[in-house]
Amino acid sequence: MGVSLIISCFSTFSCKQQLNINQDPNNPSTSLATEQLLFPAATISAASAIGGELAIIGMLWSEFTTEDVSSSQYRNFDSYNVVSTDLNTDYNQLYTGALNDLQLILEKAKSSQDWNYNLMATVMKVYTYQVLVDMYDQVPYTDALQGASDLQPKFDNGDSIYESLLSSLDSALNQDFTASTNSTPGSEDFLFNGDMSQWKAFANTLKLKMYLRMVNAKPAEAQAGITALYNANAVFLTVDAGVTQWTTVPNKQNPFYAQNIFALNTPSNLKASVTFITWLTKNNDPRIVSYFGTATPVGIDQGNYQSNNPVYKTATTFVQHATDPVQFISGPESFFMQAEARERYFGGDQAQALYNAGVQAAFAFYGFDATTFIAPGGAYEYPTAGTLDDKIDAIITQKWASFPGSHALESWMERNRTGFPKSSQVYSTDPSYIPGQFVVSASSVIGDAYPKRIVFPDNERSRNTNTPAQVPITTPVWWGQ
Repeated sequence: MGVSLIISCFSTFSCKQQLNINQDPNNPSTSLATEQLLFPAATISAASAIGGELAIIGMLWSEFTTEDVSSSQYRNFDSYNVVSTDLNTDYNQLYTGALNDLQLILEKAKSSQDWNYNLMATVMKVYTYQVLVDMYDQVPYTDALQGASDLQPKFDNGDSIYESLLSSLDSALNQDFTASTNSTPGSEDFLFNGDMSQWKAFANTLKLKMYLRMVNAKPAEAQAGITALYNANAVFLTVDAGVTQWTTVPNKQNPFYAQNIFALNTPSNLKASVTFITWLTKNNDPRIVSYFGTATPVGIDQGNYQSNNPVYKTATTFVQHATDPVQFISGPESFFMQAEARERYFGGDQAQALYNAGVQAAFAFYGFDATTFIAPGGAYEYPTAGTLDDKIDAIITQKWASFPGSHALESWMERNRTGFPKSSQVYSTDPSYIPGQFVVSASSVIGDAYPKRIVFPDNERSRNTNTPAQVPITTPVWWGQ
């Protein structure tokens, strides 16, 4: 089932359902919804939010791009002036679209003991909730997804949600995947076309990611969780886990492209940030052409869209395509996470090889070879003689450089966790500025600080009396620093 079929199927629950004169066609029963139909709809719903408007925030807050001086579409994001009405659509889509569908799949799969769909839906539910927690810290979880039986769900703390999510992954992985009750997913699985070994690798890699998120807030639990993964010989992703079925047809395009270019009828909003392109240029990184269409892009200093600098009017636009993938976890990202885990908990054993694999995979995605970059003396040589911070810096910086596009939200979260890439002591117009170091937006409304979370959406605040009081976006989420 392709993306083109999902939109028509999603609204009617079943493409093959025969006419039933006793069933209102505008309000089909959930009993008619099959796992095969619900799963692609849930996947696209999650990808559309996380890889769409939320990726735009990631592009700006990760300083890959900044707002054009001649445009105003994203000035509120670029100035960190996020208000409760900005992301209502994405929040609603993740809950009423992706998570509701995934919950229904889980209920059906557990009832029929279909452990393949149980694993797939569990992984996507955990991934979606993990993103929500990493943005908002507290979200409805224990009482959520109950339909009309609970319209005022309480908000749970992020750390307790993480604990429950990790437990649910363990449970889903420990089922009988040889049972005769298991169905065989096919083209409705946009990620792996029914390859359950890849879904198990996705689950393990997602666990690794969540434990790494915990290294500062719960170091003992993080170490225990990661050590357990390795003791169990867990297999991790070596390929991308994401949606690649986007087309050039309107309403079936990559969501970032659809929102930023097609819907606005202009490509001009997101321009090259000086932060990113100076780093790429310093290192002679060939991906600069893939990201910006030229080896010599012109940048705007982050958030400086009110400047009269005439050079800014010639700034280079970030390159996007309607068919770009939306990655939930990429292959390079998996290698970088493994490198960090090996460095933190296994004395660095295999860390360099995994780091090198990550850089190679990140380059290969755009058709380049990183061999000379990771060789001794190369721009991206692994700092084997450096401190742990030096090594984590190298790993996270390379991870950052692999994220532009629909996966950009992740780089903002990783910087909130690790502090890498580092913050600059001067603004990027200063002659002493070090390429690639982050600068506070010139138009910041929160002072000399960076955004650490998203404010609670207005739709939730206005309808759910259990919504907590707003927290300043400069306050880290539970695992942040």
